[in-house]
Amino acid sequence: MNLFSKRNLWPAAFLPLALASCKKDGHPGGAAPQVGTLTIENVLHSQPLVESGTFQGMGSPALILPGQSVTITFSAAKGEALSFATMYGWSNDLFFAPANPGIMAYDNNGDPVEGDVSNQIHLWDNGTRINQKPGANVNHPGTADNKNITEVAGQDDQNNTYLPAWQLVKATMRYNGNSTFTLTLQNISGGTANETPLSPGVWTVSYNVGGQLLAPSPLYTKGQPTANGLTNIAEAGDNSNLWAYVQGITGIFTPLSPVLVVIYNGIDNPIFKLGENDRGQGLKYLAQRGVPDSLAAYLKDMKGIKGVYILAAANTRVLLPVINGQAGGKVSQSITLASGDQLAIATMYGFSNDWFFATSVNITDLAQNSDISSTVKLYNDGTAIDQFPGAGLTQFNLAGTPLVENVPISLVPNPNAFTTLPSISNIIKITLQ
Repeated sequence: MNLFSKRNLWPAAFLPLALASCKKDGHPGGAAPQVGTLTIENVLHSQPLVESGTFQGMGSPALILPGQSVTITFSAAKGEALSFATMYGWSNDLFFAPANPGIMAYDNNGDPVEGDVSNQIHLWDNGTRINQKPGANVNHPGTADNKNITEVAGQDDQNNTYLPAWQLVKATMRYNGNSTFTLTLQNISGGTANETPLSPGVWTVSYNVGGQLLAPSPLYTKGQPTANGLTNIAEAGDNSNLWAYVQGITGIFTPLSPVLVVIYNGIDNPIFKLGENDRGQGLKYLAQRGVPDSLAAYLKDMKGIKGVYILAAANTRVLLPVINGQAGGKVSQSITLASGDQLAIATMYGFSNDWFFATSVNITDLAQNSDISSTVKLYNDGTAIDQFPGAGLTQFNLAGTPLVENVPISLVPNPNAFTTLPSISNIIKITLQ
């Protein structure tokens, strides 16, 4: 399946393409040119959740008592949703959570959702305990049961009655700008027939890839057995097991764009220079959209350029990461190099605003069968305002329009203002044989 079928993110016309062949004139020192194979791979072991976290009350134990509230601050792109789970404390195994996939961050017009979203919260039965009458006198853990997760809509299987969830928990969404939101959860059950504390909880945001959420049911699945530590929340208000599971599937997902490869000699790096502004020669389109053709066309006639190539993966064009154990995207190109030649490579960090991976190495410094992944660095092109990678409203490859900025090209720090990335060698692998 083409994960990017919902939008033509990178043009289908990009097949591995040599825009300029190596020149046949003399080489430094008269050394004979060597033919090698350049291979670039996306080796990132991707995760389905872009963000996750926990929440709890201020006391000890850290319950959210009637009248108290907690906040969850998160980032999200279009099509992404916030899910969470917290125990109905005075029950045997009930929990509050939005219906899957969660509370959508944007409406059908693409506008941020704000205001009261309490009607999206539901009450669920974890199915692992026989329900007693809810209240402070519930005996824990109670009698074991073995049922699937079901919604409690007015009554449970033991005919205990419940007010609608939105009358017990109030949820209010606020948009903070730059793709960030704050959800406030307030316990409003005080004085009702279903007064209850709320337990510490867990929240998640799933990646949206090509219009599909990678984790559409991140914490539970209606009609299926409970799993992954949710029982500990639903029965005892203990969020540690579910949090450990969620942490394990939270991380980085990004494709790499069609790769620009340039061979040059006797000149500085023709693509960019650290500390300078984007030269206006097409790097912006590679860094923001993953489209290298403008820069490639500019470079092919430049003095000192010996070869320009665009390498795109078959079928998907982009180099997808490792997904559920399936190998990531891989491209190869036969190239001719001589002593003194320089090899420059650039490809977009696809789920960013304008980040790109790049390296420039001297062929004379390379041993035969070289892995040059350690020379790759991640740069910020400085032409678009940054947002959380994979959760940005204005990221082009998540159906957004980048917001313009104009600052010098810089290295992306790690950790950065949004997240901690894996080491670059665990994202992109480049070998020359």
